[in-house]
Order: sequence, then structure tokens, then C-alpha cells
Amino acid sequence: MAAQTQLVVRPVNKWPALKWFSRIAGALISVLALFLLSAWIGSSIARNSDWEEPETGVTIGLETNGIHTGIVMPLITQQKDWRAHFPLEHLGNPYRNYTHVAVSFGEREVFLSTPRLEDVSLDTLAGAIYRGDGLIHASHYVRPMPDENYRELTITEEEYARLVSAITRQMEPSGGVQVPGAYGQHDAFYDSDLTYHLGHTCNQWSADLLAEAGVKVGWWTPFSGGVMKWVPDPTEN
Repeated sequence: MAAQTQLVVRPVNKWPALKWFSRIAGALISVLALFLLSAWIGSSIARNSDWEEPETGVTIGLETNGIHTGIVMPLITQQKDWRAHFPLEHLGNPYRNYTHVAVSFGEREVFLSTPRLEDVSLDTLAGAIYRGDGLIHASHYVRPMPDENYRELTITEEEYARLVSAITRQMEPSGGVQVPGAYGQHDAFYDSDLTYHLGHTCNQWSADLLAEAGVKVGWWTPFSGGVMKWVPDPTEN
């Protein structure tokens, strides 16, 4: 008797695109989770772990808008007059009695094209994460008051001198080449030779400068919270 041929019916995958999309989405979620975990761990490991805040010295501050951080310093001290780098005539309103200047770092296109957080596009953000030109942003204040988003700490005069040196090394030799653009009447942008990328964000810049001055701060701080958590919140006292 002739052998009978058995027909085997295999299920057909009707959704190959969905299968690949699920795999890609899963991989991206894993990468994001790993990045967030490493950021939390890296920002919790202290540089200058034996540093203690002195009783006297120069009072500086850290500010944040929830995403971006900056270092706030007295406009004029015996160690530094910041008007040499950030002239008041560069401001829309140079006539106020400014007492402090907040200095921060960011990517050129993000800084100049996105005055509001909702203005950030995916293309601009992607370019900044990969590699972008850096800019220095200087905002002038009149007697800022500490709160949740602006926290003060005292450092020694020697530490402040190192902080000043670290910032000025990143500016143009002429003392500050202004870049057209501002968010308001009290701020201005300046050229920098620095490059912005995922490993060197605005928040990492703030932490690196504080660490160079000798202040205790986290090793890797891509998020603002990783920087701010090293300075006590005055509203919690």
C-alpha cells in the first residue's frame, strides 16, 4: 500500500511588523531603565566625600528649573568681578542693581531656539544628545532668596577661587564673546569651546565645576536632581 502523505499546516505569523516593533520597544525600554538606574547610582556616589561646608567664606547657590541647573555667584567679590566676563551692557536692562550672576552651560540650538521647555523638538534634542556646540548662559539677579529651586551653600575663598578659574577657562580669551539672543531683560549668551553631549550635559557641567572647586557632589549627574540633592533644601528645615 502506498504511503500516505501527511499535510502539515503551520501557523502563519500575520503580524511580523508588530513582533519586531515589540522587540525594539522592549530594547529601548531596557536601555532607558539602565540609563536611569546608572544615573541614580552615579549621582549618589560622592566626589570630595570628606568635604564639609565651612562656617565662613563665599556663599554661592545652585538653581534649577526642574531640568537645567546653574551655579549662582555674587556678581562682585574680592576674588572676582564677573562684569568683566558678562558686561551689564549686554543685558536688555543693564540699570538694575544686580547682586548675583547665574552661570550655566547648554547646547547652542537648544539654548537659542527653545526659550520654553515646550519649544524643544525631537530633532533639536537628538542633535544635542549626540553632539552639539556649547554655550554659556549668564542670568543676573537682585538678591535671590533661597527656596526649593534655589539652594545656597558656603565654600571657602580658596574653593571659590578654583570655581572662578574653572569657569573662566571655558570662556573666550577676550573675556566673553556675546552671542545674539536672550530669554529676557537680564540674561545673555556667550561662546564656549565646550561640546555638549549625553556624557556632558548642563547638569554634569555644574557638578564637574563644583567638584573641581572641591565641593562634595555626585560623580555622574545627567539630571538636575542628581546635582540639587547635594545641597540641603531650605524649605525642609
